[in-house]
Amino acid sequence: MLDRPANSGVGAVPSSVAARLACRNGETAGHTAGHAPGYVQGNLCILPKAFAMDFAAFCQRNPKPCPVIGMSAVGDPTLPDLGDIDIRTDIPRYRVFRNGECVDEPTDILRYWTDDLVTFVLGCSFSFEQPLIEEGIPLYHIGRDTVVSMYRTSIDCVPAGPFHGKMVVSMRMMTPADAIRAIQITSRFPSVHGAPVHIGLPEAIGIEDIMKPDYGDPPPVVEKGLLPVFWACGVTPQSVVLNARPPLCITHKPGSMLITDRLNNRLAAL
Repeated sequence: MLDRPANSGVGAVPSSVAARLACRNGETAGHTAGHAPGYVQGNLCILPKAFAMDFAAFCQRNPKPCPVIGMSAVGDPTLPDLGDIDIRTDIPRYRVFRNGECVDEPTDILRYWTDDLVTFVLGCSFSFEQPLIEEGIPLYHIGRDTVVSMYRTSIDCVPAGPFHGKMVVSMRMMTPADAIRAIQITSRFPSVHGAPVHIGLPEAIGIEDIMKPDYGDPPPVVEKGLLPVFWACGVTPQSVVLNARPPLCITHKPGSMLITDRLNNRLAAL
């Protein structure tokens, strides 16, 4: 039985299912920020079986940027614990890497699928954004219908096998009071990155120009009195893949997430 937010109509198709069907039918290829409110969104990393064990260890050692919320059987494109999902078609846009180089950004990966691939779904900060919005904390990228700003940092991840590299973070501008409240709220969601890893002073974590993100869209012009607040980001594996250079790795395009049927409020720690 599908999870539904409390305000969904009886008998209505859940917005999570509708969003995935739009991807599956080729009707959307954009970002998913603010889509299917109430439902968990996930980052994607698909690897050959030979790399899966090391990647699982990497995620275990780096739970802030890489919190695993789902993992498939070898060669199985479905993820029944997260919904009626076909991972080959149900994300708006993918990225395909060959030996660490991005070679394609397709809207489905049917032609790349083989029977030795393993899918990992990692928690996404979009899931803690709904509680922030409900608390009245404004999020500029939601209001502007853009992709949240993401940056490569100087923060080292703990290596595992061939997987090593720097953490990627997502950033939201907030007043000091909102930042304090955001820390309190997101601390309750460890499976979707949890509390921020850094506040203020972007240069302290290797970010030279906050107006030039490595992924996503630039933030609005920084207003006086606002602080940049940085959370660990599930785009980190895409950066790490560049170092590991597996023969094939498939991820989501940053901002274009997997929308699951799991409810955000069920991820909150008591």
